Amino acid sequence: MNKEELLKIKTKALDSHIPIIMDETLEVIEKYLKNNKPKRILEIGTAVGYSSMCFSEFLADGGKIDTIEREEERVKEAKENIKKVGVEDKINIYEGDAVEILPTLNYKYDMIFIDAAKGKYPFFLKESLRMLNSNGIIFADNILYKGYVMSDYNKHKQRTAVRNLREYIKQVEENPELETEILEVGDGLAVSRKV
Repeated sequence: MNKEELLKIKTKALDSHIPIIMDETLEVIEKYLKNNKPKRILEIGTAVGYSSMCFSEFLADGGKIDTIEREEERVKEAKENIKKVGVEDKINIYEGDAVEILPTLNYKYDMIFIDAAKGKYPFFLKESLRMLNSNGIIFADNILYKGYVMSDYNKHKQRTAVRNLREYIKQVEENPELETEILEVGDGLAVSRKV
């Protein structure tokens, strides 16, 4: 993997205000990846491909990452970036809306990373649980959403996102099949392991 190229991609994304995974969030996930070497990862929300490329380093031999992105420009950029870094054999991009694509997937995943439309997290969870291997893990990024989720925030603009993120937390905490921790790293990370 071309680490130098990866760093350039990260810098460019940050300079262009494209939301990519925060360093401290990535650290938590990489620790898990190092210890578990997943065979198959699903990522909901590709952006420019940065997190996928970071995760790809820790895949088991022959492992694959499926990632979903609906914005055409982002897909194009992600494909170019993945080629530059030299991991195109490990990452497969589905272009389109995750809400439409997820129900058509029938793979089993060791790890699922949710980092897309905040208002859709409960739907993403339902689909993820269907495809998660036992002992698999779901990471949901931005779960505390600038601190709004745990406060009495109720401004109209973000209300749906905040309500649905709260709903996501409630579902993962109440699901007897999951052990969940909410970590205050980055913008909040929900870590749910299937037991």
